[in-house]
Amino acid sequence: MTNKLKTLVLFSLLTGLFLAIGGALGGREGLFIAFIMAMVMNFFSYWCSDSIVLKMYRAQELSESDAPALHKIIAELAYNAGLPKPRLYIVPDDSPNAFATGRDPEHAVIAVTQGILKLLDTNELRGVLAHEMSHIANRDILIQSCAAVLGTAITYLANMLYYASLFGGGSRNDDNRGGIGGALGGVAMMILAPLAATLIRMAISRSREFLADETGARISGSPLSLASALTKLEAYSRRLPLRNANPSTEGMFIVTPLTGGGIQNLFRTHPTTEERVERLKAIAAGAH
Repeated sequence: MTNKLKTLVLFSLLTGLFLAIGGALGGREGLFIAFIMAMVMNFFSYWCSDSIVLKMYRAQELSESDAPALHKIIAELAYNAGLPKPRLYIVPDDSPNAFATGRDPEHAVIAVTQGILKLLDTNELRGVLAHEMSHIANRDILIQSCAAVLGTAITYLANMLYYASLFGGGSRNDDNRGGIGGALGGVAMMILAPLAATLIRMAISRSREFLADETGARISGSPLSLASALTKLEAYSRRLPLRNANPSTEGMFIVTPLTGGGIQNLFRTHPTTEERVERLKAIAAGAH
């Protein structure tokens, strides 16, 4: 299954979960209210995503005179991708990482940390920048924002269903309204529905990372440079995670800026680096 098709399937599951909980709640009004509330909450985040995250990580814009070589690489990659040249920012942190943000290609930003500039050679850095350019080309900020809207709405609906079960509401077909069974069902839905929505959103994020790797390999013309960069970034970022990294922005970075393992792997926003490297090697082998 292609990553684009996988994203479509996962979005369908997320939408289906939203509609199923709305049906259990027993009315269109709950669906409408939850969706509008989620839209309002996430619209601001989407529209202002670049300024929010840049301020969060104290990023500073780099002019062409500050970093002519980086700007030249980004200009070439933007040309290859058929995109406007994004603005370039630097994050004052020694943890090696990078991210892209902005609501559309005309307002896009690519940010790199000080650490990644020290760690990677020119070809590896070009592969990373091509990956971030791919997120812009594939409209991943918009896609993740849409997933966030549905996920937030599902959480609202699950909470509404829980309180409806406590006070005698819920589905018109429920003969046990207000009883212990209804309350327990409401509790289960309140816990399980947002959990399921979160897992689906994480799966969407992972599929978009695979797609960005593939698109980045095409834009840069060097899959193995990105594979080499990912291997280095994984090793160094584990030893030196990003200071004050916010879990809500984890999916924006090329590798996770957080530490963790075990049960947290269920909620990974990124595929494992081993999987990504193997796929990039396969792309390189297929190109010859």
